[in-house]
Amino acid sequence: MAKKVINRLKVVLAEQGRTNKWLAGKLDKNTATVSRWCTNDVQPSLETLVEIAKVLDVDARELIASTK
Repeated sequence: MAKKVINRLKVVLAEQGRTNKWLAGKLDKNTATVSRWCTNDVQPSLETLVEIAKVLDVDARELIASTK
């Protein structure tokens, strides 16, 4: 069964030329945690998603995959 893509974090990081390690440092999170978010193994909480959006200077909606 294919993994569902729920967040676009990996795509947005790539578009900005940023790395998982950079984001982990900005959020004071473990790099493994950020990596699991980027591969959609686990999802960040909504509060964390908003924090990520602020760090990346994007609308939080840009970090969520479209359902249509």
